[in-house]
Amino acid sequence: MKVFTVDLSVCNGCYCCQIACKDEHVVNDWTPYAKPQPDTGQFWIGLTEKVRGHVPHVRVSYVPFLCNHCDDAPCIEECKVDAIYKRDDGIVIIDPEICTGCKLCADTCPHNSIYFNEQLNIAQKCTGCSHLLDNDEEWTVPRCVDQCPTEALKFGEEEDFADFIKDAELLNPEAGTKSRVYYKGLPKKFIAGTLYDPTEKEVIIGATCTLTDEESGLKFTETTTNFGDFWFKELQDDRSYSLTFEKDGVKQTIAGIKTDIDRGLGDIAMDMAAK
Repeated sequence: MKVFTVDLSVCNGCYCCQIACKDEHVVNDWTPYAKPQPDTGQFWIGLTEKVRGHVPHVRVSYVPFLCNHCDDAPCIEECKVDAIYKRDDGIVIIDPEICTGCKLCADTCPHNSIYFNEQLNIAQKCTGCSHLLDNDEEWTVPRCVDQCPTEALKFGEEEDFADFIKDAELLNPEAGTKSRVYYKGLPKKFIAGTLYDPTEKEVIIGATCTLTDEESGLKFTETTTNFGDFWFKELQDDRSYSLTFEKDGVKQTIAGIKTDIDRGLGDIAMDMAAK
């Protein structure tokens, strides 16, 4: 069965996947796979762009999202007219000729991946470009995958991606729908800042920074760079940390730093003369 894999470490936010999907489906009628996608309001594959942290410690994350083609798809179970079905290759299709426009599937989808076309009175979503896979031997992947310049987005047989999948995550695992879209590099929280000496008016290079989980006691260590910067990445959500700086006998601690958001702490003063 087919899967999509998304490696966010090489996704550069170019939007080629989103544009390719629009190019393939807007105006074009691929019945019985799909009626034309509206030119606005629907993104059968879309890209979320989020600015994280606080200036100057900022990161931008890009996450493509699409129908999860779930093995336990609640939309299939909820559909009263059997318009939604799962193909043998794992792709979930909404038959536009059977759909009655009741909106139950869109209301049921926990991934918010089903859209409603008011003009046509039908539900619509990603088809995995099944019209290409079934009818053109030259096409082995959907348009979005074909157009991804960094190969962050891939598509193929599940067994061929076994190594990727064993270390991958789901975008919305709490839904429990057995998604067939796997991610690596999903954004995790970070704590960052710049350490400086207010007396010397210089950044502090080579200071030891120890981040401690205030609940578990787990510790992480970094060293300030030539710019006085430190970054603690891949942190758990909604945790409370204390951060200790040490250099040449001077020690300073900040407590109660929470990862409910990405924390850019800005400039942090540590007077190296205060020994």
